[in-house]
Amino acid sequence: MPELPEVEIVKQSLTKNIRGKKIIKVSVRNRNLRFKVKSSFEHYLKNKYISNISRFSKYLVIELENQSFCIIHLGMSGTIHIVKNKKNYSFSNTSFYNSPNLPKKHNHIEFFFKDLKMIYNDPRRFGFFQLILDKNNLDKRFQNYGPEPFDKKFNLKYVIEYFEGKNKSIKNFLIDQKFVSGIGNIYASEILYLSKIHPLKAAKKLNKSQCKELILNSKKILLNAIKKGGSTIRDFKNTRGNTGNFQKEFQVYGRNNLNCKRSGCFGEICKINQSNRSTFLCKKCQKI
Repeated sequence: MPELPEVEIVKQSLTKNIRGKKIIKVSVRNRNLRFKVKSSFEHYLKNKYISNISRFSKYLVIELENQSFCIIHLGMSGTIHIVKNKKNYSFSNTSFYNSPNLPKKHNHIEFFFKDLKMIYNDPRRFGFFQLILDKNNLDKRFQNYGPEPFDKKFNLKYVIEYFEGKNKSIKNFLIDQKFVSGIGNIYASEILYLSKIHPLKAAKKLNKSQCKELILNSKKILLNAIKKGGSTIRDFKNTRGNTGNFQKEFQVYGRNNLNCKRSGCFGEICKINQSNRSTFLCKKCQKI
């Protein structure tokens, strides 16, 4: 599933391609996504101008001219593709999991613009599109989510107070969107490794110094991932056809049985299972 950095790359791609454009029409070929697409969806979006593209957590937010919004979540396998209407066919990948060619199947929703179209493809159909008709309801939609790692609210006071008396493991807190928004399984392992914190450590047992490291390294890892264009796990490419490069800098994720990269550590990366997810760590420099 795409995490914050990958969704940010998609947001940047869509901003470049469709911000300020008028939606000529929308075609829905399959309404049975994670949440069924309403029958009024196409009619509502027709002839609307896109004023902005933003992102919250792992959600894309298309802001329309009348201060209404279309939320997109890519789910497990959702991808967004841009096809330009020129004599010389031009195709761009903007999403996390995809191939170098426009898929022939599972193209469920198409947004048509004057000079291009945006296609949503999703084989597993866990993604969804949702219309929000005003800013107040948009705020309510995300009211149960925690702050993003880049938010000023994600500070030492917030983290210490949130962890007080909590027995849940720190790894499970990092991927809990109620605590902090946008971090998923891949980056949680990388953040904890950089912070020298064992993934199974109970959150309430983290000291002040460790909490500071957690906050600092959450920002550091995610910002670096965005700078590197995200992580390519299954052929992720941006609108220029370039793959993400952050996976080349993974310190632990997917490196089980390989040597720890930390200077002076002669440990070995191992994989454990937490809540039916793979977690990677070095037990020598991430002591519980």
